[in-house]
Amino acid sequence: MRLRFLYIALICLFNQSFSQNYEVKVDSLMQLMTLQEKIGQTVMYGGHWDQTGPFVGADNGKYIREGNMGAMLNAMSAKGTRDLQKIAVEETRLGIPLLFGYDVIHGHRTIFPINLGLSASWDLKMVEESSRIAAEEASAEGIHWTFAPMIDVSREPRWGRISEGAGEDVYLNSVIGQAYVRGFQGDDLSQPNTILACAKHYVAYGAAQAGRDYHTTNMGEGELRNVYLPPFKAAVDAGVETFMSAFNELNGVPTSGNKFTLRDILRDEWKYDGFVVSDYTSINEMIQHGFAKDSIDAARIGMNAGVEMDMMGHVYRLHLQKLVEENKVPEAYINEACKRILLAKYKLGLFDDPYHYIDEEREATTAYKPEFLTKAREIAAASSVLLQNKNNALPLSKHTKKIAFIGPLVKDESDIIGNWAAQGDRGGKAVSVFEGISEYLNSNQILYAKGCDILKDDDSGFKEAISISKQADEIVLVMGEDHHMSGEAASRTDLKIPGIQPKLIKKIREANPNKKITLVLMNGRPLNLSDEVNLVDAILEVWFPGTMGGSATADLLFGTVNPSGKLTVTFPRNVGQVPIYYNMKNTGRPIPESNPKEDYKSNYIDVPNTPLFVFGHGLSYTEFEYSDFKLSSENLTFSKTIEASITITNTGNSDGHEIAQLYIHDKVGSVTRPVKELKGFQKIFLKKGEKKTVTFTISVEDLKFYNSEMIYGVETGEFEIAIAPSSDFKFKYSFQLQ
Repeated sequence: MRLRFLYIALICLFNQSFSQNYEVKVDSLMQLMTLQEKIGQTVMYGGHWDQTGPFVGADNGKYIREGNMGAMLNAMSAKGTRDLQKIAVEETRLGIPLLFGYDVIHGHRTIFPINLGLSASWDLKMVEESSRIAAEEASAEGIHWTFAPMIDVSREPRWGRISEGAGEDVYLNSVIGQAYVRGFQGDDLSQPNTILACAKHYVAYGAAQAGRDYHTTNMGEGELRNVYLPPFKAAVDAGVETFMSAFNELNGVPTSGNKFTLRDILRDEWKYDGFVVSDYTSINEMIQHGFAKDSIDAARIGMNAGVEMDMMGHVYRLHLQKLVEENKVPEAYINEACKRILLAKYKLGLFDDPYHYIDEEREATTAYKPEFLTKAREIAAASSVLLQNKNNALPLSKHTKKIAFIGPLVKDESDIIGNWAAQGDRGGKAVSVFEGISEYLNSNQILYAKGCDILKDDDSGFKEAISISKQADEIVLVMGEDHHMSGEAASRTDLKIPGIQPKLIKKIREANPNKKITLVLMNGRPLNLSDEVNLVDAILEVWFPGTMGGSATADLLFGTVNPSGKLTVTFPRNVGQVPIYYNMKNTGRPIPESNPKEDYKSNYIDVPNTPLFVFGHGLSYTEFEYSDFKLSSENLTFSKTIEASITITNTGNSDGHEIAQLYIHDKVGSVTRPVKELKGFQKIFLKKGEKKTVTFTISVEDLKFYNSEMIYGVETGEFEIAIAPSSDFKFKYSFQLQ
């Protein structure tokens, strides 16, 4: 015991003497550590819960006391984390504090729209604000670390986890990922309202074959480097403190054992100095992949490849010491892993005060602050996309005599916050659409029927729904997915609105051929709405909008807020078009504009090549006109930039936001280039009748790509350019790089 206090005294001395030099502190501490204690820092296990909150399981308590655990998953609350931290700090030889991690994906208590929805706001400030609020709430419950942002580029709507990312575009995933990192980590990690961010899933997880979760990915190195790696490099540039390896294999090598991506690229090329954690048991799963023969082999492969913390897998704790002794894992790798993990703990201030995140008063007063809820309402409205608005069906009037609200999600307070909703309340705190519209209408104006469930094949509620629809002046349907139908392990082969909901939509239209019908959608992925676009007048995509989703939806329906969101992922006409995305490559036989019916061209014989709703699409209650496109020069050089500008005028009758999108096309390259690529965007507010000029600066950096020899650079030639309201346009202007 006396020796233990001597060690603690030495650590305190290090803290005082080297307060600004974390590496010196860590090196000094590591000189006191045994190999097994260093390995202990690479181990993460999960917390346990009962009806009163977290508690320490017998095994976990033992591992902590022995110095065989460095981090915990799913442990939270001020009291619970204090009890756990007290064991680590006061009952172990060296008193090294624990790191507490949790999936804070799109909010912690106050839940924001799912990440795919939030990306549709195209508002980096809002993304940062949402993650800042999430960090405030999570850190108040003792959490130090979130497993977000997910920055997997995905062109695969069948994949459930498309809901957790920013869609199909490389540039958007990059800048949105950086905004999440800034929000979570803040400006000073030692402050108790910040948490470590984690860039996941490294890498190419969003390209799983057939959209089936955890499945294989195969791609050339050019596609890997040009599409799937850039958001992770952007996260490194933003200072993200941790990475998470993915579940999938990549070109025959599981990503949790992939030296090429983890050491060659992440460490050697990018000089990343944070630590890498495995996804949940992903090191063990290399056995099922057929890449490791047993758990000992999996531990060897994982550490040698560069995964420095084993989440829930047991293999590092059980096998690393023997592997080092047998010279199968270099001890230097253990030292590197331990040092990086300890550095993160120092940056968080846990060595200065292991309990400084733990404050029961802050915990009691932080969650669901009124200003958090106000911001959640604003962000949910900005993230919603008006897909269709025939006959000016929206906005609704507060003076309409009777409006029928029909569907299984009208009164829902659970699905509305979506999957991966952390500690969000699925009943009581979340505002339903019914509650939201009640702020605008009197009870005698509202007619309601559930109609059917999301999944049950029971149409007994149709009669009531059709009856009230006939009594109403206008009809609003609130339908979509169950929250379990998107997210992890939630892949779908059918992209239609699930269950018998489409049948109910058709019946209501048949009963009301001349009434305006609005469809409000809650879902976590692009859906096949090919039938619905012909059956309803307006379609408002609100995704899973979060805690204040019902209020935000009502704000949009009644025009208090003008819709401004735009899609960050393509909506196909049917699942047979998948994968379909805006920045595809052309073929040697594209459909010619002069003769679109010409035979032997790259087309379908049953549907057009085009999607139902394109990337960047989103309507408003006002109209915007683009005019007077200008280029400062038609010649770009390696040392100078050029500027592209356009005038946008609000020609409608409402104030509103517009998102101007910059696209560029490299016409001829040493490897073929996408037909268009997003290179920038600006979100502007225009009062009715107002006009503004938006300007983009273009440099050679915007034109670089990896060629066939994996050299990153730019090639001279002609580049087409456009500033447009969506990806649905034809290029008219170009410039030369000389």
